[in-house]
Amino acid sequence: SDALPMLSNAIAAAKASGAAILFPGNIYNYGPDASEVLTETSPQNPVTRKGKIRVVMERALEEAARDGVNTIVLRMGDFFGPGAVSTWFEAGLFGGKPGVPKSIAYPGNMNIGHSWAYIPDVGEAAARLVDTHTPHGFESFNFLGHFSKNGTELVEAINTIMLEKTGKKIPVKSFPWGFLQLVRLFVPIVNELFEMRYLWDVPHRLDGKKLTSIIGPLPQTPLNDAVRATLAPRFEN
Repeated sequence: SDALPMLSNAIAAAKASGAAILFPGNIYNYGPDASEVLTETSPQNPVTRKGKIRVVMERALEEAARDGVNTIVLRMGDFFGPGAVSTWFEAGLFGGKPGVPKSIAYPGNMNIGHSWAYIPDVGEAAARLVDTHTPHGFESFNFLGHFSKNGTELVEAINTIMLEKTGKKIPVKSFPWGFLQLVRLFVPIVNELFEMRYLWDVPHRLDGKKLTSIIGPLPQTPLNDAVRATLAPRFEN
C-alpha cells in the first residue's frame, strides 16, 4: 500500500516545518464487535486489510505526536458529495455507472442504521476545528454527519430528487453480493469491497459530542439538499 509511505512523508514534513496534521479518519478501524455508538475511545479491532492499515497509520501518528508532531484525526462515516466518485454512494448504490440512475442497489439490511458524511459539511467542520482548537499531541474527534436509522431514509431522499428531475422514482434492487462472492478471489479490489460488507450488517453511529464541545453545533446540510447536490452532475449532460 502507498498509504504508509505517504504518511511517513507527511509526518516528516510536519516535523520539519512545525505544522500539525489533520488526518481524515474513517470507520474501517472498527470490527464487527464494535458497539452501535462509536466514541473516540471505542475499541478498534479491525478484521480487514484496509482496517488494519488504518490502525497502523493512526498508531504511527500517535508515535509521531510523542516526538512533537501534533495530530488531529477527524473520523467520519461513508463519504458522499459532489465530485466524490470512489464511494459507497456512487460505486455501491449506483454501481459506479455515470448518468441518470436507473436503480438503487442498497448494500445492506434496510433496517440497520448507517453513518454518512457529506463532504462539504466535513470541510466546514474541519475548518472550524482548525480555527478554534490548538492540537496537543494526538487527538481524535468524531464527526456525526448523517446517521440514517435505516436504508429507507436514504432511498427516499434519492427518489425525492428523482421525482424532481425525471417525474418518476427508481426501483431498489438487490446488491450483487452473490456475484461478488464468485469473483472476489480473482479481483483484489472486489475482495476488499466484500471484506467491508460487515459494516452494512451492523449498525454504527459516530458520537459527535466531543467535536461539538469544541466547534459548537456540527454542520449538517439537510439530507435531501445533500443528495440533490451529489446527484446534480448526473443530470447535466
